[in-house]
Order: sequence, then structure tokens, then C-alpha cells
Amino acid sequence: MKKKILVVDDEEKIREMVKNYLEKEGFEVVQAMDSPEALELVHRESPSLIVLDWMLPGLSGLEVCRRVREKGGIPVIMLTAKSEELDKLLGLELGADDYITKPFSLRELAVRIKVVLRRAEPGGEAKNADILKAGNLEIDFNKHEVWSEGKNISLTPTEFKILSVLAGTPGRVYSRLQLLDAALGFAYEGYERSIDTHISNLRKKIEQDPANPRYILTVYGTGYRFGG
Repeated sequence: MKKKILVVDDEEKIREMVKNYLEKEGFEVVQAMDSPEALELVHRESPSLIVLDWMLPGLSGLEVCRRVREKGGIPVIMLTAKSEELDKLLGLELGADDYITKPFSLRELAVRIKVVLRRAEPGGEAKNADILKAGNLEIDFNKHEVWSEGKNISLTPTEFKILSVLAGTPGRVYSRLQLLDAALGFAYEGYERSIDTHISNLRKKIEQDPANPRYILTVYGTGYRFGG
């Protein structure tokens, strides 16, 4: 079955350009020109992934991303003309899985879509032990589910990938570059700071006290390790 991609941009030329390229890559594509239409299509079409413009008229793409993330785990890639690092990190904090800056290569966009979808695929991160239990935390690698004290924790595909890499080898220290390579893929080199944002989001979700984490520990000057 073809993966369905929702492309949200107020510029028809960009939507059509992306649609034509992605269809050649084997995807099914639906389009929205503004936020209300995008939210309606999310509900009606249940896309596998959303390519979402940051600067939409009215309700911004960031707000659409936040609302989508509140309702489920549909991966989101932000399209943005903003190049400042803090702006990009804000998008990640609101739940985006990745971002790409305009003007962009259609080939690079397609690669990033495939990487994010692969991370979101159930069973894609299976380990020798399919379920890891550490303290109050339970990670099901096959089902892409995380539980804490019997409560299901909703993670983005990127957050789950990073957690599964760290938890797969407890105690091993990963540098930011190693996490980028292991969790996000070759296309993400140069985005080391984004790992810090994803780690911060993860701690807010799985740690009882994010300021004093038990599971995702900082190794100062090096990176992170799983301490469960």
C-alpha cells in the first residue's frame, strides 16, 4: 500500500512541484492550502506523514504541528524559510520530526520523508529483547510503544528512535554526532543541536523529574547514555 503524504503550503506552485515529485517516488499525495483544510485532511485522510509549511496564513504551521501532535504520532516535516537555529529548534520542541529550509532539493525532501517513515515503521527497531523494562519504564521495540507506571507515553518517531538507540545499549555513551548517525541518518549531519532538543522533549515525557533524570543521563563534554 502506498504511503499517503499530506503537503500543506499556501503556494500552489510549491504544492504541485512536491506532489509531482513524490508521486514519481511512489507516494500518494493529498494537498492543503491552509491550516483549516490541513486539519480537516488529517482527520479525514489519516496521512502517513505531513510536509508542513511554517508560514501559513492565519493559524501558523507551528500551531498546526502542535495540534497534530496532541492527537497522535503522525510524523511532521516542517518547510521553513527561516534559517535561524532557534527557530528550527522551536519547531522540534513543538513536535516536528524534521525540518528543511526553502529553497530545498526535492530529492533531499524525498530522502528525509523516507528516513522519517522508516523510523515510524512498527517493528523497525526490534532488538534481541523486544521489550525492555527499566524502573517504571517499559519499551516495546516491536510495537513502538513506551509505558510508564502503566500509562502509555506518546513519542514522536524521532524521539522513539533516539530512546531505542540509547536504551538498546544501556550505559554506552553516545556523542551527539553518533546519535545523529544512529538515530537520524546521514542526511542530518550538521544538526547536532537538534539532538539536545529531542532529548529535552524525551525527558519531559518519560522522567518523573526532568531536571534530575533517571533514564537519559548527560555525560558532560561527550553526550548521553541510558541509565535505567
